[in-house]
Amino acid sequence: MYAIIATGGKQYKVSEGDVIKVEKIDAEAGATVTFDQVIAVSDATLKVGADVAGATVAATVMEQGRGKKVIVYKYKRKTGYHKKNGHRQAYTQVKIDKINA
Repeated sequence: MYAIIATGGKQYKVSEGDVIKVEKIDAEAGATVTFDQVIAVSDATLKVGADVAGATVAATVMEQGRGKKVIVYKYKRKTGYHKKNGHRQAYTQVKIDKINA
């Protein structure tokens, strides 16, 4: 059984026991979060739309973290302009416990 959930502007295909990294959620490690934006659920058949109106996915927060550094380098030729900047995206690692369909 799997479900497709939406969180942080992205969609994820999850099954029970999966560990995924999603956009930052304000929750402490060990807390339980519920994803209620379920797009589709598949057990024997695929259910979408009104069939999954009350479906939820329960998950446990494992850790908060930041991804690898991405270097942003801006440069304009012949003018002496260059700017170096770095960015680390925050994420939340969650473990999918239960798909309630």
